[in-house]
Formats: sequence, C-alpha cells, structure tokens
Amino acid sequence: MLKRIRVDQLRVGMYLKEFCGSWMEHPFWRSSFVITDAKDIASIRASSIKEVWIDSAKGVDLPAAEGGVSVAEAQAQADAELATAASQAREIKRVPSSVEFARAAKIVAGSRQAVQSMFEEARMGRAIDALGVQEIVESISDSVSRNPGALISLARLKNADDYTYMHSVAVCALMTSLARQLGLDDAQTRSAGISGLLHDLGKAAMPIEVLNKPGKLTDEEFAIIKSHPREGHRMLLASGNAEPVALDVVLHHHEKIDGSGYPEGLRGDEISLFAKMGAVCDVYDAITSNRPYKSGWDPAESLRKMAEWSNGHFEPSVFHAFVKSIGIYPIGSLVLLSCGRLGVVIEQDSNSLLTPHVRVFFSTQARVRIAPQIVELARSAGKLKIVSREDPARWNFPDLDEIWSGLAGARN
Repeated sequence: MLKRIRVDQLRVGMYLKEFCGSWMEHPFWRSSFVITDAKDIASIRASSIKEVWIDSAKGVDLPAAEGGVSVAEAQAQADAELATAASQAREIKRVPSSVEFARAAKIVAGSRQAVQSMFEEARMGRAIDALGVQEIVESISDSVSRNPGALISLARLKNADDYTYMHSVAVCALMTSLARQLGLDDAQTRSAGISGLLHDLGKAAMPIEVLNKPGKLTDEEFAIIKSHPREGHRMLLASGNAEPVALDVVLHHHEKIDGSGYPEGLRGDEISLFAKMGAVCDVYDAITSNRPYKSGWDPAESLRKMAEWSNGHFEPSVFHAFVKSIGIYPIGSLVLLSCGRLGVVIEQDSNSLLTPHVRVFFSTQARVRIAPQIVELARSAGKLKIVSREDPARWNFPDLDEIWSGLAGARN
C-alpha cells in the first residue's frame, strides 16, 4: 500500500517509492529503494524534500497512529491543483544566455552528480531508473528551451575526472537542441535527450584504468573501449524499461555512413536518424573537451574539422542541422573582428549564423586588454564582421571561459 509521509517519519526498513520533489533537491540517484542505513534518512532530512511516498507492501509500514496520506487523498489534492492548470499550455520563456548561465550551471552540476551515481549503480549491476533519467532530461531540455547555447557551452567545460559523466550531460543537451532543429515532435525530442544521456552507459563496464588512461591507448585497450556500445546495450536491455530509441543510439552512435564505424559496420540508411544524431553530438563534445592527453579544440574550429570529415562520417543533412542548432561560431568561440579586436561569442543572432553577439575585450593592434564591450554584429550594418577564428592556445587568455560565461572559475 502506498502512503505519503513526512521525512521525519521515515524509518530504516521502509521501501521508499518516490520523493515528493525534483531529483535536484536530494542526493539520491535512484527514486525507489529500501532504506537500510540511518545515514540515508539523515541525508533525506537534510535536503529540501519534505515528504516521500513509501510502499508498505515492500517494507516497514508507518504506525497507524502516525497517519500518512493515502493515494486517494493525495489524488484528490492533486486534482484540485491541476484543475486550474489543465487548460494552460506549458510555456518556457526564451532568455538571453547571460540570464541562463547561472541556472544552467546548477543543472549541469546536479546532472553530473546524478549521472555519476547512475554509472556507479550500473557497475554494480543495478537496473537503470527510467523515471530518474526522464527527470534529468526534462531539466536539461527546459534549459535548452530557454536558451540553446548556455547549458551546451557550460557542459563543454570539464576536467579529466568529470569527462565521462559530463560528456553524457553535454550529449543529452546537444541531442535535444538538434532534435528541435530537425523539427521532431516533443516525444521524439524527449527520446533524443534520453538517448544522449545514456549513450555511453557501456563505459560503466570498462576498466577504470583503461577508461581514464592519461595517454594513447594500445590496440588491446582500444578494442576493450570499442566494446562499450554492446555492453551499454546489454545493460540497458537488462533494465527492462528502456525505450527502443535509447537502445538503438547506445548501440549505434559510433556507426559511420560509409560503413567504417562500429560495432556492426552499418552504412547509410541502415543507420537510424537518432543514431546519426548521436554520432554528430558525441564527436562534437569529445573534440571540444579537454582530456588528460589533449586539449579540446575551440568550438568553431571543431565544426570546421567536422565539416572536413562529414563526407563518409556523418549524414550531411544531420550535420547541417547540427551546425544551425549551435551556430557556425558556437558560444565560447574566440574570434577576430575586422576592427582588429578579439572577442568571444556569447549569443547567437536569431536571423544569421554569421553575425553572433560578441564580447570584445582585446586590441590586437595595441596588444592590450580593453574594457569588455558587447557587439551585436547584425546591428553594425556590415561595418564589423568576423574575419577569422582564433586559436585560444595562441593567445593564452587564462580567463577566457569566465569572459564568455560571466561565471567566476567557470572551468573549475
């Protein structure tokens, strides 16, 4: 029997069915489990969660004298709340990246912790919590709806220890944005996001010393890593609640349209749209991210490289849509303007991929920093334009990520 109880009524031995609150409000990845440790109760009580659902058929019940809210009572309360909202469409207001960065940073941090917990539980052979995955994806999707570039650009900032988990968060956001660019419906977009979050699940089965090796892999080690799509597919199947799209992307996101990919060597139309999307998003985040043995490429330079590889690697129509979704000069790109000043892209223009908003901060003529100034290239009537992408390593600005994000210690 399900009951809703206060967190101060929790006891060891109870089966916690569901938290009454967002996944970001508590430190647990799984939403359903038997409470076996008093420390878990203390963690729940220390969070902002006030109530939970327990299942007395699977664990210790609440003493009758302490009450509890039944499903019927909770349903009546919920119906009253929903009555006024039923006729209102869900609307997410678009905001500038400068507004979304702080909120996106919190979502990224919470998502990273949740994905790490998911991987750790997968390593122990536990099933994937489908409800928990959906909640993470919804938070990421909402941020992308408010501003497509903010969370995507922040998720690119990762250290070596974070890479596997943050990569999953980044690919989820990229898949969501790409799905919208391709005109997919809400259900398909949600499936794309879920697939992006889970695409590298198989890496939970990889030896840690190989996965995190700070250098080039041997042929034997690379063969081990190449087994992660099949391992992820196996793990997701074992969970018993995976949707077909996620299973497909987990297994096939390393396939290439010329048949040179793995694990099955599929080519062209043998690869689904979602797997083709996964291939593009996976590669973009991988090459823009810093690794122990290699610094990530600048976002704009990464797109140029991918364009070189696109014939044979990516489906052209999917790659073109991807470029439109993040911009020719993605947020964080270092660019040189025709006036001789350097700036970083902080926002895309709604009408043209060639005229993003740039925060100018350095004069190449005087070789000095200048007071930061935001330039909307579309409003310059052609007087200002981007003349080149610039390699951040050449200029070595230690605070470049802070300049475009406005967040102190953005890469820490």
